[in-house]
Amino acid sequence: MSFLRSDYTRVALLGVLFLVPFLGGVHLFDWDEINFAECAREMLLTGDYLRPQIDYEPFFEKPPLFIWMQALSMQVFGVNEFAARFPNAVAGIIVLLLSYHMGRRLHDRMFGWLWVLAWLGSILPHLYFRSGIIDPWFNLFIFLGLWGFIEFRWLFFTRFQGRSFWRRYRYLLLGGWALGLGILTKGPVAYLIVFLVLMLYWAKYKFRNRGFLSHFILFSLAAFSVSALWFGVETLLHGPKFVQEFVAYQIRLLTTADSGHGGFLGYHVVVLLLGCFPISVFALPNLWGDRQPEDEVLESHTLRICQRSDLTTWMQLLFWVVLIVFSLVRTKIVHYSSLAYYPLTYLGAYTIWRAIHWDVRPRVVAILLPTLGVLIGGVQMLLPWLGQNTHLLRPLLAKDPFALARLEVTVDWHWYHALPGAILVVGVLLGLRLWLRSKPWTAAQIVFSAGALFVALTLVLCIGNIERYSQGSTIDFYKSKAHEDCFIKTVGFKSYAHLFYPKKPPVKDPTVDEYANLAYGNPGKTVYFVAKMNRLEELPTLPNCRELYRKHGMVYFVRQAP
Repeated sequence: MSFLRSDYTRVALLGVLFLVPFLGGVHLFDWDEINFAECAREMLLTGDYLRPQIDYEPFFEKPPLFIWMQALSMQVFGVNEFAARFPNAVAGIIVLLLSYHMGRRLHDRMFGWLWVLAWLGSILPHLYFRSGIIDPWFNLFIFLGLWGFIEFRWLFFTRFQGRSFWRRYRYLLLGGWALGLGILTKGPVAYLIVFLVLMLYWAKYKFRNRGFLSHFILFSLAAFSVSALWFGVETLLHGPKFVQEFVAYQIRLLTTADSGHGGFLGYHVVVLLLGCFPISVFALPNLWGDRQPEDEVLESHTLRICQRSDLTTWMQLLFWVVLIVFSLVRTKIVHYSSLAYYPLTYLGAYTIWRAIHWDVRPRVVAILLPTLGVLIGGVQMLLPWLGQNTHLLRPLLAKDPFALARLEVTVDWHWYHALPGAILVVGVLLGLRLWLRSKPWTAAQIVFSAGALFVALTLVLCIGNIERYSQGSTIDFYKSKAHEDCFIKTVGFKSYAHLFYPKKPPVKDPTVDEYANLAYGNPGKTVYFVAKMNRLEELPTLPNCRELYRKHGMVYFVRQAP
């Protein structure tokens, strides 16, 4: 068994190598990354660890679990980008170890490695563990919750009798508690997703699954017992306002294009196909398919094979629930469908594993792998050329003066910034050649290695340049005011960067930095207003207010205290 322990060590080291370095190499991105980091920073400053707040007022959109993680990270590493993103790197390493363990147990050692490589070598599944958003831990808790239920059902049909209560129900309870942590991370959508998956699974077998309903009820009680710990204490101390506002926010996300994040119906289909390349291509042949009835499968003597079949069914249901739910939700954001990375990476690894063992090589892989690989790699290779020839983009942006002004940012682009795309294209084409020559294991290693290097090198070489276009000079302005006793207010657009990067201190009176007082009253110190050049509102006419300068589409005003 020493080689297995060695494999776990290698998986962990591989995760550290790809997920931890350069986490703080670029500023946090508005909104989501800075939003949560600012909540954690304010939590440390105020000492109020019970309820999240933003701009030192209650933040009703998210429960506190992920904010606690970031606050703990900031206690260790300081208030910076690395600390804000480090919790998700830890989640990524856990997911890699979990994937290897599950894959080895249900299939073999090779499948475990395929699942690990699928995570590291696919674009968005790799990238989101290097971010400061809330979803990696949220999705991990959901998956652990669902996995606990699945493990319990397998145990229920095989080794259930003659054991103590804990030995029989531990997976069900642990899964429910993990799901409860998911609710504490982002909200009841965690329960909604698992609920839909469980109900569809139950309906698939015509509601004949022995004990399913009672097991589901106990599982749900375990989940709500964890989430009720915080929601109950919050309600007792501060009344029902948080719950009311939180529920209203969840409904708004589901029914409206909140904060301008709209999109077409097939938005997440495109996101998952392109964003999860190359594993999305390998997963396509396994996204549907009929399986045996659960009772017959799990009472069979070929337990391991039956568990594989059953898990494939669960993964298919999870994928389609996530895709359909978030396609119907009016708010469209890339990471909303990120829970689908779990079934995609598993089902994609399964395609490669079948090709290795039985030479089953679906034709769609040979078609889409080079097509999408060359497309994605080619677009990345064009970035430095476009960066050196921004005049070519101006006709396309003629109706957007703000975007045109953003192109005026001075950014150094060189030939080597195209290396990530070149590596991806070469890796995909070489992998395709090996795939067609019945060498799927070698092909997978090359394709996923190219994907991992593509993501890592793009982050190291290019993301800083891209960030300069999107927000760089504005962040520089905020940071320049970090040691000045002043107020900063954005006008006409939403942001959290003006709170995090100037390190805004707590205010005793929340009304002192409201817009009306900053614009017309006497806040007692200098006020800086920041606006986009095409949305200046009334700033040019405010009393005692003058324009400082304009840069890259942003206009900066100062108002001295009367």
